[in-house]
Amino acid sequence: MSALKALKTIRFDSSDDNVFETAATPEEWAVSGAFAFADLAPEAVTGKLKQAFANGFLGLGSFGRSTFAVVAEIDEAERAALERRLAAHFVDRYGAPDTQAALPAAREEMAFVLDLCREPLINTVFTVRRHFDEDGHIREAFRTIQAPSAEPSHARIWSVVEDDG
Repeated sequence: MSALKALKTIRFDSSDDNVFETAATPEEWAVSGAFAFADLAPEAVTGKLKQAFANGFLGLGSFGRSTFAVVAEIDEAERAALERRLAAHFVDRYGAPDTQAALPAAREEMAFVLDLCREPLINTVFTVRRHFDEDGHIREAFRTIQAPSAEPSHARIWSVVEDDG
């Protein structure tokens, strides 16, 4: 059985601090987070909210946004913990009646990410672009920057040699 893969936030620079109201920290597990915009009218999406809407993943630690996310392995226990954390967020932020009632929606969000990450290699970078279609529905498109391999890329710049004398 292949390992589960999900998304983690990643930063190439500090621009997320400037473009999002709350920026996710690097290495947070992430979901698309489009649900956060479901009740908004297109004309209400302006400023930093527009940036989050247009191209932000939702970090599940800070509940801030990240421009980039990368594929990483996740185990079942951590996946389940994230679902519970996201369900609690639905209660705290969106008025879900309780965590048990919110858990199916949280599981659906995680299932979407797990499916999105099923084929790409570990370390594949994702971006998201969102827009409202002509009927006012949110549409998402994901782009990837394919990793050359599933192993982290590191260059050896020196080696340690034992001194015989």
